Amino acid sequence: MGPVARSPGASPGARQVLSTKPTPVTPSAPRPSGGRRATGLIAALLFLLATAVLSLAVGAKPLSPGQAWDGLFHADSAAYTVVHDMRLPRTLLGLLAGVALGLAGAVMQALTRNPLADPGILGINAGASAAVVSAISFLGVTSFTGFVWFAFAGAGTVAVLLYAVGGGRGATPARLALAGSALNAALFSYVNAVQLLDTASLDRMRFWTVGSLASAQNHTIVRVAPFVAAGLLLALLLARPLNAMAMGEDAARALGADPGRARVIAIITVTLLCGAATAACGPIIFVGLMVPHLVRALTGSDLRWLFPYCAVLSPALMLAADVLGRVVVRPSELQVGIVMVVAGGPVFLYFVRRPLGKALAS
Repeated sequence: MGPVARSPGASPGARQVLSTKPTPVTPSAPRPSGGRRATGLIAALLFLLATAVLSLAVGAKPLSPGQAWDGLFHADSAAYTVVHDMRLPRTLLGLLAGVALGLAGAVMQALTRNPLADPGILGINAGASAAVVSAISFLGVTSFTGFVWFAFAGAGTVAVLLYAVGGGRGATPARLALAGSALNAALFSYVNAVQLLDTASLDRMRFWTVGSLASAQNHTIVRVAPFVAAGLLLALLLARPLNAMAMGEDAARALGADPGRARVIAIITVTLLCGAATAACGPIIFVGLMVPHLVRALTGSDLRWLFPYCAVLSPALMLAADVLGRVVVRPSELQVGIVMVVAGGPVFLYFVRRPLGKALAS
């Protein structure tokens, strides 16, 4: 069939409609291959191992990597007490908290389609903190066993409230960000007010509320690990449904996903991860914001790869920040929550200035 005749006076728009010549399509950016992703994940694991060794070696009493290794595995080593009593619990808590916060941020960004979603920025951590501070001040709770259940209640309540205030299924990234910022400000104002009114509780809370790994103990590790493991498993199971939901709810249902069930499981996942991490080491922000964006540049938007990468690189970032905090103000140290605020603030401003679509596709 030949080209359709056009009148000389036809407008440019009409000519474009009448023409049968195909419109050139700009090719999309190639997705990383499975081999590249697998190689990158191995490299990420090696980086995590390196940060873990640094976490065991760096401190008030510096150790060489060889001394840290001997202290880790040989009871007769001179470094055994330093490694096992002080640095190993701190390192393990950093690993668990990093996995929890990084995955929570990735799940929230995938669920809300909001590139600025982070448990700290949207108030989830603040909800957990407010509940724990209330338990400390009004009920006299002092153990992690007590903290964690209040943290779950606070994180879960704020997650549901954020989703409702942000507009439910019709929530937009802007509305979620505004609702989260308002909840975050209100809850941390409450936390500060409780601390100022109860000086006895302030002494117990002052390190916890800035986000710290310094007080890690073995029993805390044992109790927080099951909750983080459960959240990790749920996040990995959510990868396929959330991938499908990224194409729209109708497409997701056609592919066999249940959007309503996926949302409920996602909220449970975020509650488990944020509640456990906040109860163990206090509110730490920006981990769940920075790592998923970095990972998307390596894996693309496929959550089946993005979630495992986040589970590896988030604890590496947490441990690197903790090690940096031990070094920059020697002989004192900065808590990891402060280091993450200093590092994450400029990154947050950068993402705020980026177009929404570009941030989601990156």
